[in-house]
Amino acid sequence: MLKLSHATAVLLSTACVLSAADYRVHTFKKIQLSNQFWGEGANFGDFNHDGKMDVVSGPYWWEGPDFKKQHEYYPAKKSFKVKKDDGTEETIPGFEGALGKNNAYSDNFFTFTYDFNNDGYDDILVYGFPGQDASWYENPQGKKNADGTEHWARHKVFDVVDNESPQWGDLTGDGKPEIVFHSGGFLGYATPDWNDPAKPWTFHKISPKGNWQRFTHGYGFGDVNGDGKKDILEASGWWEQPKSLEGDPEWVKHPAKFGEGGAQMYAYDVNGDGLNDVITSIQAHGYGLSWFEQIKGENGNTFKEHRFVDKTAEQNKYGVHFSQPHAIELIDMDGDGLKDIVTGKRFWAHGSHGDAEPDAPAVLYWFKLVRNSDKSVDWVPYMIDNDSGVGTQVVAGDLNGDKLPDVVVGNKKGTFVHIHSAKKVSKKEWEKAQPQPLAAAATAYTK
Repeated sequence: MLKLSHATAVLLSTACVLSAADYRVHTFKKIQLSNQFWGEGANFGDFNHDGKMDVVSGPYWWEGPDFKKQHEYYPAKKSFKVKKDDGTEETIPGFEGALGKNNAYSDNFFTFTYDFNNDGYDDILVYGFPGQDASWYENPQGKKNADGTEHWARHKVFDVVDNESPQWGDLTGDGKPEIVFHSGGFLGYATPDWNDPAKPWTFHKISPKGNWQRFTHGYGFGDVNGDGKKDILEASGWWEQPKSLEGDPEWVKHPAKFGEGGAQMYAYDVNGDGLNDVITSIQAHGYGLSWFEQIKGENGNTFKEHRFVDKTAEQNKYGVHFSQPHAIELIDMDGDGLKDIVTGKRFWAHGSHGDAEPDAPAVLYWFKLVRNSDKSVDWVPYMIDNDSGVGTQVVAGDLNGDKLPDVVVGNKKGTFVHIHSAKKVSKKEWEKAQPQPLAAAATAYTK
């Protein structure tokens, strides 16, 4: 059991890896690109080929580095009406979100970027509402259409993308990304014909038919067993990629309990013991953020849950708690070689009622991974913002070339960019900026 004095030990353990010249305090500048609700995801890419990262969310993209100039790349037709206090009505562009009073959902849940046709310009991939299609939009290289619009050609490549955390990445190890998801009750992934990626993509089943449906929560992939091949993760276990994918063989399931269905799932060696662990949230619309430690056993490996964000402040070491952790990013935020977690609260996932603490502040955090000298692990929370949160997606990456990951968010509060800065400070200033454990939480942390 930890004692309160462990707070000092944590600071010293973290500080011991820093030289006197390396104490840095990380801060973020929030830029709100729009207060309208067009999508639950956002991303970045170089759309105008000027060497600077731009941001995309919903039907719009904004030019970097100041993100002031907005472009519409597919028709933005949606609007809603709000009755004002004087009885008049106001029409507001977008889907009804924080600017309205009622619940609504967008038709754009996830946004990714990739140069599909290899012309040197980033294109945009969109997964619509769960159970709807995946389409990519072809970058016109700055050319306008005959009607004067800048709308990009849409290529619908798959009809039904299920799950509320479908992925985009290189699952198969061929150096090219795939859509990693499930569809029609089957876990699997979809691959394009890279000679003609605008054609419909091919779905590869990896499981027997199950009860996975469009609103199933929690999905990811990574090398769980250390064989160099990436496996598929879902709430009830992990599915081992076979030695060969020829003929679309069924993958072997290894049952495990990874929560109730959270957000994106990752395989990563958290404690540095050479075994990849699993990181995910526990309930996308409830509470809980955990890492599941992989432990060797004679009869097979098992996973031990370590929950570091829970329902109440008293349950959490640093007093940090928030509901609806519906999106997670895993990335090295501070350049120490260890991957950290970026997550927060999804605002009004189902409107102003029906979920845990719907009107609580829409916080956004990064949790620094610390491997302590006694082989224990700590996740130190640093708030990025308290009025933006996450959507079904949160993305981090270097937008301005300073080698510090910035954070991009799209949700019912709008579209946001959080620009990351790191300032060298004295040891005393650095220690003052560190989160301090609560007495009760610190005592209960390792129960």
